[in-house]
Amino acid sequence: MKNILITGGAGFIGSHVVRLFVKKYPEYHIYNLDKLTYAGNLANLTDVTGASNYTFIKGDIVDVDFINDLFAEIPFDGVIHLAAESHVDRSITDPMAFVMTNVVGTCHLLNAAKNGWKSTGYEGKRFYHVSTDEVYGELHRPEDFFRETTPYDPRSPYSASKASSDHFVRAYGNTYQLPVVITNCSNNYGPNHFPEKLLPLMIHNILHDKPLPVYGKGENVRDWLFVEDHARAIDTVFHTGKDGETYNIGGFNEWKNIDIVKLLCTLMDRKLGRPAGTSEKLITYVTDRAGHDLRYAIDATKIMNELGWKPSLQFEEGLERTVDWFLNNPVWLEEVTSGNYRNYYEEMYANR
Repeated sequence: MKNILITGGAGFIGSHVVRLFVKKYPEYHIYNLDKLTYAGNLANLTDVTGASNYTFIKGDIVDVDFINDLFAEIPFDGVIHLAAESHVDRSITDPMAFVMTNVVGTCHLLNAAKNGWKSTGYEGKRFYHVSTDEVYGELHRPEDFFRETTPYDPRSPYSASKASSDHFVRAYGNTYQLPVVITNCSNNYGPNHFPEKLLPLMIHNILHDKPLPVYGKGENVRDWLFVEDHARAIDTVFHTGKDGETYNIGGFNEWKNIDIVKLLCTLMDRKLGRPAGTSEKLITYVTDRAGHDLRYAIDATKIMNELGWKPSLQFEEGLERTVDWFLNNPVWLEEVTSGNYRNYYEEMYANR
């Protein structure tokens, strides 16, 4: 049985990856390592909590002694590293938290993997680092896309911290021949999305007739990727990607923020039986975020041509699935917005 460590597995993307691996690969034992910060929610994984090939570990990747002890205790065959501080607004107010988790924490994991695997050799091992398209900076021309060869130009503390961690992963691959792969993905959306991000925030506010804050004029463009498609891509790259390579993962779904919000308003009005235009009246334009990049767009040709992955959903279908999930899971949304979800670990694990 292979032992696979997934860091940040209680978060939004991480929980979908954990679920996929636990259910698809009974021959693997999946270890979910998460610090359970505000964005970590074990309620995302209630359907696999009791699985025989799943173990949750509460811990901080910044704690070097903890990480070293963990790798000494468990012979991991692979690491899928998703643990990260990821919200740009938070990085602007507290950049050092992003440096510690995204840079220092990643280096602790790299060192632990290097030291733990050198005695048995790197054959069959893989360190997979999950990154973001924000490391590439900003696109100015409609014909431009982020490709794996695009120079890095991070423009926020968040993207700078992820760019730094990317460079360290590549450096360990080049210097120590550590078997590494990196993926850079576009904006994810879907079930279990923490409501500080655009779509779940808007869904929550529409449900409660609260203002829908839109930065600037809402003209910033993002490429949107359904989270379950991203989980499938991670599965594909982990198993068939080539050591030392980078793969961009995107949904080929570019949307202006204001167009997304208006589409969501129309969809929510229909789902909730409200008169058309009701939710759109809640849109409120607010002062733009510092350093707000205008456009991101991923060219995912490489992963499609070389590994055979492609997104399964267009944005409109994925958005409807997302809205349906939130409307069908009001307790989850209420627990998250009230903060009660923070008690889940104590309720489920503390007395074990």
